[in-house]
Amino acid sequence: MDDSTEAQMVTEPPSPRVPIFNLPGVILASLGLLAAIYAVQLFVLSDQAVEWMFFNFGFIPLRYVTPLSQQGPQLFWTPVSYSLLHGDLEHLLFNGLWLMAFGAPVARRIGTARYLIFWLLSAIASAALHAALNWGAPTLLIGASGVVSGLMGAACRFAFPPERRMPLPAHLNRRLSIGEAFRSRTVVMFMLFWFVGNILIAVGVPLIGDSAQPIAWDAHIGGFLFGFFLFALFDRKPPEMPPTLETSDILQS
Repeated sequence: MDDSTEAQMVTEPPSPRVPIFNLPGVILASLGLLAAIYAVQLFVLSDQAVEWMFFNFGFIPLRYVTPLSQQGPQLFWTPVSYSLLHGDLEHLLFNGLWLMAFGAPVARRIGTARYLIFWLLSAIASAALHAALNWGAPTLLIGASGVVSGLMGAACRFAFPPERRMPLPAHLNRRLSIGEAFRSRTVVMFMLFWFVGNILIAVGVPLIGDSAQPIAWDAHIGGFLFGFFLFALFDRKPPEMPPTLETSDILQS
């Protein structure tokens, strides 16, 4: 071995390890919390205890037409706590996959604190539209899909690469105005497919196998509209681009 080869071996830095799941910590924590709650529900609690948990932490529109004197404190926390509960493993896995796909770029862009506030408010927005369209109904709403839909709506404002431009990491893209989003072919097509899918669910067309539980399409829409139209309230200036991603290079065709 000559001196130049030995010097090269000494000075070359080791190759960085690429993590299997390159997700923000708050997304991993969200997934872990949802999985832990479902594991307790599945392996620890009895059927009666699960029913108690759903009643006390799930969202029920009927609560809001019952006199306050007959209500308990569940009135105040259930518009958020329902988003942490799931009816079965398929429900949990489906929401978890979409949370990884759309929650990761949003969390990278707005940070942990704003992501947590976004979760709380998008859950409330989802529950509010569900309650408005099912006023006084004794239905039980559970699941994170309203929040996930909110994250999808937020991602539509920045995560899709502009046409005819080299894509940046999603969280570094410029935020589109509402008008610009509606002029983006990619965003419009995504929103079209998303809304058509939920309309099909609303009229009773099953999209993913045969589900014994009805899907709260209205909560999905409430979350999506919240995320799409109000994302600017949570957004912050994107991180600076790495030195290797010069703007002059990115805009070249």
